[in-house]
Amino acid sequence: MRATLRWAHSDLRTHRGEALFMVLATAGIVASLLLATALFGYATNPWQRVFTQARGAHVWIHTARSADATVLAHLDGVESVAGPYPTESATLASRGTRASVELRATPGQPSVGRPLLTSGHWLDPADPGGVVLESRLARALLAEPGDTLTVAGTARTLTVAGIADSAEPRYRPGEQPGLVWALPSAVRDAGGEVTGLRLSDPDDTDYAVQRAVTVLGAGAVTEVSTWQQARAEAQGDSRLLGQVLGLFGLGALVAAGFAVHGAIGTRVRGHLRDISVLKAIGFTPGQVVRVFLLQHVAYALIGAVAAAALTQGLGRRIPGRFGDAVGVWQGLPGHTVALFAVPAAAVLFIAATTGLAAWRAGRVPPVPVPRPAAPAAGGLTALARGALGLRLPPALVLGWHRAFARRPRSLATVARLALPLLLIVVAMSAWTTIDRFHSRPDEVGLAAALTVRPDSGLGDAATHALLERDRQVADAYPGVEVAALVPGQTATIALRGLGTRENPYPYALAEGRPARGPDEAVAGQGLLDLLDVRVGDWVRMTVGDQPQILHIVGRSIEPENAGRVISTSLDTLRDNDPGLRPTLYELRLRPGADPHQVAGDLARAADGHLDVHPVANPADGLSPLRGVVAGLIAVLALIGIVELLTAIGGTVREGERDLLALKAIGLSPRQITAITVTATACTALAAVVIGTALGLPLAHWLIDAQGRSSGIGAGLARGPSPVLLLLFGAAAVAGAASLAALPAARAARRRLADTLSAVA
Repeated sequence: MRATLRWAHSDLRTHRGEALFMVLATAGIVASLLLATALFGYATNPWQRVFTQARGAHVWIHTARSADATVLAHLDGVESVAGPYPTESATLASRGTRASVELRATPGQPSVGRPLLTSGHWLDPADPGGVVLESRLARALLAEPGDTLTVAGTARTLTVAGIADSAEPRYRPGEQPGLVWALPSAVRDAGGEVTGLRLSDPDDTDYAVQRAVTVLGAGAVTEVSTWQQARAEAQGDSRLLGQVLGLFGLGALVAAGFAVHGAIGTRVRGHLRDISVLKAIGFTPGQVVRVFLLQHVAYALIGAVAAAALTQGLGRRIPGRFGDAVGVWQGLPGHTVALFAVPAAAVLFIAATTGLAAWRAGRVPPVPVPRPAAPAAGGLTALARGALGLRLPPALVLGWHRAFARRPRSLATVARLALPLLLIVVAMSAWTTIDRFHSRPDEVGLAAALTVRPDSGLGDAATHALLERDRQVADAYPGVEVAALVPGQTATIALRGLGTRENPYPYALAEGRPARGPDEAVAGQGLLDLLDVRVGDWVRMTVGDQPQILHIVGRSIEPENAGRVISTSLDTLRDNDPGLRPTLYELRLRPGADPHQVAGDLARAADGHLDVHPVANPADGLSPLRGVVAGLIAVLALIGIVELLTAIGGTVREGERDLLALKAIGLSPRQITAITVTATACTALAAVVIGTALGLPLAHWLIDAQGRSSGIGAGLARGPSPVLLLLFGAAAVAGAASLAALPAARAARRRLADTLSAVA
């Protein structure tokens, strides 16, 4: 055991840099995997907790007032019912902010879909103007218990009695109205009703929706939302961040395993004589394997324990969503198991790859095998001899030859180095794609910067004239958006009519062509998947009692409503309903205009008759991803440095045999150094080319796959610019050459006796 520890200590002193980088890389990998686990828990458990404690409804059905929703309680599979509750659509204003809301008449605290109060108290009959706000709506309105809210367009005021969490779809400006619970006396102009169904089997949700629509009649149903939609919306960006961290963490773990495998293999080749001596003095093959295994497992264990300790102790202090996620995750039941299981799995994986490489050391014979008199790769190739004949610098030609002379070993080195570079290219592509949402929003379905909804006191002509007077507004597209029942009556989608045939809305198309003719439309990926249709198909949907048949001629990139949107022109919808009036306007601003400033100017000019909201950008919720990508690139760079140091050490040791010959033919130490530097640079260049060539299509595939699964659709991915890729490649090659310069210079200046000893 003492001899084993001495060997490990000697090897550590010789390779201190590699050991440090290996510990740091392992710590970064384990930290990434732990944060990914925390984000997955943060994305799923808060909503599930609220749904369970509130006895949430699996289906919420909005109907007209004339519908008899009480019959839904008698449907098969319905365990209990919430409501029906009368509802009123309104706009609330508070402290200069406005929000579209649904006032829900709730005589008592429900037993199904019960709001979970976080502050304040429940509705009190002694205060008929009191309301309870859903928590996200309260944050948007900057409202707290005791604040007074104004109903836009009226003289009515409401008082915030409490704030509550809900498992229903949450408030999204311009997309989903906020939920407000009020006493029946506060809901004065009810335009519909809402009923919640709690099912005995949640897997029967689609069937329950179909039965409910059949019983009520398609014309009576205005909107349907399910628990799956609410859960997916609540998980949102946190789940995506967890997927990104988990994917890159696993990729980095594989790259680290390969790097350790290569490092041990190179070290075994460099210490064949020493290993033979160890066996000659009594070391068993198992003891030789344990020397390498315990040493590298110790590096991995130190990094894993450090990452787990830092995540546990300081994780909740990370600013933003990561800190919140770690704080929630630490309170979950499976937190302790994950805190030990993730680092243990990483260490075991590194131990497995270490054991495979160390097994070769155990097979080294006790009697050293004499090295062949000539290199296994043979002499110079015809191409190398021709290059020397053209009087190219010998260092360049011999360095290139050394880099690729031993093809199996050289290809393995290039492949191990290309893996972290490939993952870095994928990370850079993710960064570029996120930047595209801000730099070119028109290319990702965000041509409009503002959504304007006028109230009943402002006519169409007056609204259009008001919008055109603002010089910052480039175009105003009138439109409507209604909920439509899909064929089979199992869900509702968003049917949108924007722009006119003379001034069509500029949808971002990833497939097909724009909708120009009658009954033509473009659809999001989420809708195509929901209905199992493709571009070129005809679809039928129902709006109220009226069917609408549209021809899908293109697929648009649709970041709203999980892509479950079908869009056509306002004129097409008017062909089916001549009395249709625009209920909203999408505004495209001039370059350089500030959406928030324009929104404020329009609201003031309209004297409170316009509800103006900036269009939500999905990339706003992914801002933490930039820091994630930067951290992952740093971890992958550490793994690449470990592999480079291994390759440099192997190149220097394999060049010892040629050192005497190179000095004999008149090469100076500087030229001999240049050979090793050139060999390392050529290896790095080959890895950069392979990593970039494979990383770009892999990044496009991964990003587009995520786009398809989220409903936005493929066509989002954008790779780094050619200039950035060139800088990346140049930095990698220059860094490799810099790392090789010092050990190569030391080897070139070795004494003659040392060189003869190494060759012997």
